[in-house]
Order: sequence, then structure tokens, then C-alpha cells
Amino acid sequence: MSFKSILQDIKGEFGSISRKGFDVKVGYGMRSRSHRVVQDSSVPLDGLKQSCWASMPPELLRDVLMRIEASEDTWPPRKHVVACAGVCRSWRDITKEIVKSPEVSGKLTLPISLKQPGPRNSFLQCYIKRNRSNQTYYLFLGLNQASTDDGKFLLAARKYRRPTHTDYIISLNCDVVSRGSNTYIGKLRSNFLGTKFTVYDAQPPICGAKVTKSRSTRLLNLKQVSPRVPAVNYPIAHVSYDLNVLGSRGPRIMQCVMDAIPASAVEPGGAAPTQTQFLHRNLDTSPSIPFFRSKSTRTENFQPGQLSAQSEAMLVLRNKSPRWHEQLQCWCLNFNGRVTVASVKNFQLVASSNNGVSGQTQENVILQFGKVGKDVFTMDYQYPISAFEAFAICLSSFDTKIACE
Repeated sequence: MSFKSILQDIKGEFGSISRKGFDVKVGYGMRSRSHRVVQDSSVPLDGLKQSCWASMPPELLRDVLMRIEASEDTWPPRKHVVACAGVCRSWRDITKEIVKSPEVSGKLTLPISLKQPGPRNSFLQCYIKRNRSNQTYYLFLGLNQASTDDGKFLLAARKYRRPTHTDYIISLNCDVVSRGSNTYIGKLRSNFLGTKFTVYDAQPPICGAKVTKSRSTRLLNLKQVSPRVPAVNYPIAHVSYDLNVLGSRGPRIMQCVMDAIPASAVEPGGAAPTQTQFLHRNLDTSPSIPFFRSKSTRTENFQPGQLSAQSEAMLVLRNKSPRWHEQLQCWCLNFNGRVTVASVKNFQLVASSNNGVSGQTQENVILQFGKVGKDVFTMDYQYPISAFEAFAICLSSFDTKIACE
């Protein structure tokens, strides 16, 4: 039986459940009226528990899902794997068991894979589209080498200017980019000059989690707002750009401190923390509930190159120094054809020598970002950073930097 026919049968099960379970007849003397009973929204209903698919033997179900996983290895057909995970709880659990993380499979499948480290020794090729009219940025997985074609949507970010800083809210939904949404997964915050940034995760990383207190956290303790409002963020990375005190134009100098990734992760056999699931949150809150700006640790307190004893084991990334090309009269880096337009935003990140990594490891590009069109940029990343972390770092390159250029 093909997967398409399976889905058609599932739809048929839904229809039979609707027809059998929700129509009743009520008699009034000589006349009868048909009344439709509405499902009580307070009682969760899984209609597929009544279908034959929910009671399929686990051994047979596992074999079917393994065949689908093996056959649908690229997007867009890979959406069938995601559809299987949405059938019912048993299907979802087995699908999550079969689908491997990007580190092993080199594929982005379920939403949690955006928070997991990329593949080893190969890039996941993505691109970012910028919408200048609404200050929104969209991350897509490239389905082919032409970044002008529609790819698989991954993440969206919207820029919010504040009096003293700028926030980039990152969401799993391209239409709802808000911290109050249940698709909110993190944000990027800059200082006033646009030279220092902090990446915040909406849920704690595996290790080194540090709660960022906010005004909303204190209000939650006083029970003045809904307990379903996201009140904390977890700083997972810091990005800094060196100040240009001489005023001469040149390539940017940037550094990234990955708070949640150990420096040993880039060495052979090293391991980076891997999130396995999103926290269960119900954020269907009223639009009238205010969301307060975090009064957390300021990015101004972060000094590039000055790591405490506790943070000495953190992974530090630096941009690869470009070389001056005499004939072209410009700074150049080898992007292997992935970048076609010269821009000050273009960069490649490698492990810093301060981590004590080997010389060969220092040459391995972990993240590269560059311009290919007016509002189109490529973003290629690999282990040990995730798509979410790579996207947030690239967003820092878009921000205006008053004192850097």
C-alpha cells in the first residue's frame, strides 16, 4: 500500500467518526429535528484513537515508518515523514525514534532539529530572504543550488527597534513573529551601537543553563499576569564586533562566544549538547496581556576576548581573516561559489586558537554567510552549532554598526 493511499484511508476514518459520533435525533411529538452536538472544547479528543491506524501493531507500524523514512530522503517529499508524526501519539513517538538528528542524518525534518547541531564534515545549505518593508527575515532550507527558488521554510525573525537596543524576535511561524506566540523560540538583542549582541533561547540548554530574570518573572511570582506567559530567556551565545577607532574602512572583525557549547565539541569525538524536545507551553493568552522587556544582564557588560575562569571551556568562534586581492582591489574569501556579491556583511566563522584546538580544526569553517542578491543571502552551517544559533549570528550582521565602519 502506498503512503498516499494510507493518508486517504485516514481521511476516510475521520469522516466516518464525524458521521457516526456527532449526529443525534431529538423527537417533538409528530415532528423530529436534527441537532448537531458540539464537542466540548475543554475535553481533548483524539479521533484517531477510534480508528484502525491508532491500534496498528507497533512492529508493523515501525516497519512502515522505517520504509517511509528511507524512501523520502529530501524535501519536498520528506513532508510525508512529518505527516506521519502528526497522525497520533503512537505514530509520533515511533517517528521521533526513527528520525535521526541532523548530526547523524544530515537532514532537517522535525521542528526540534532546528535546535540540534548540524552534520559533521558537511554543510547544511540554507539561505535568508530579507523583507525591507516589514523588517522581517526568513530562513529557508535550499532545495537546490539556486537560492532564488522557493525552499523549505525554517525560521522567521522580525526586527524591533527600542530606544537603547534592537531586538530580533525569532519564530517557527512565518506569519506570527511575536514573543507571546507559542512558536516563539528565542531572540537576538543588540546594544545601542550595534557592536555587541546576545542570543537568547526560550528554553534552557542541556548544560550551563542560566535563567535571565525579568520584570515579568517578578510579576509571575506575584500572580499578576497569566502563568502561561513566557517570562524567562536563557543566554546561549554572545557576538561582538571590534570598534573601528581609526575610521578606516575594512573587513569586520567579529567574535562569538557559545555559552552552551564546550570548546572540545569541535575536536574529533567531541560532543555538543543536543535538545530532544520543545518544552510544552500553552501560550494562547489574551492580546491585552502586556509582555515586558527583559531587565536581564546587559550585552554592554560582555567584553570580547575577556573570558572568566568559568567560561574558559566555552567554544569561541572568530571570523576568518580575508586576504587582499591586488587585481580585484578588494578583500576576498573562498566561499566555494556560494557567495557572489561583495558585501561587508560576508563572513566565515572558525574555531578560535584561544580554545587550544589543533591547527587543522582551526581551518574548518563552521558557519559562512554571504550575499547573492539584493535581499538574498546564503547561510551554510555545520556541527557543533544549530540552525537557530547560526540564524541568530547571521542576523547580527544585518544590524547597523555605527562604530564599526
